Amino acid sequence: MVEKVKKTEAEWKEMLTPEQFQVTRKHGTERAFSGEYHDYKGTGVYKCVCCGNELFVSDTKYNSGTGWPSFWQPVKEDSVAYKTDISFFMKRTEVLCNACDAHLGHVFDDGPEPTGKRYCMNSVALKFEPQRIISSTVDQVS
Repeated sequence: MVEKVKKTEAEWKEMLTPEQFQVTRKHGTERAFSGEYHDYKGTGVYKCVCCGNELFVSDTKYNSGTGWPSFWQPVKEDSVAYKTDISFFMKRTEVLCNACDAHLGHVFDDGPEPTGKRYCMNSVALKFEPQRIISSTVDQVS
């Protein structure tokens, strides 16, 4: 079970950039192809920019052609939460950080196997932590 992180709006505003705050706390989105991770190919873990919760690993990232980083599954099923989003005259499934309720992006049913899912995330909502493989174990790079 994920431990919940609670902060006031003022606390979130103080710790995040204006763009991070707009996307993660106000359910905004970044422009396609503008984010740091849309075409990034590093090995490691993508974490929530707000609380550090592990969300996705680089092995599940793929190029969806949409201009946002896309993954076919979260690192753990309870890493993310889902909510129905009916904004912009369409019905979508919003993806939230399960620890702090940060808006991350949306999930769609047009992704690759084995899940058929496309987790279309905002780069600004993510923080990449590089890792390297040593003797078939994964170690964090300091």
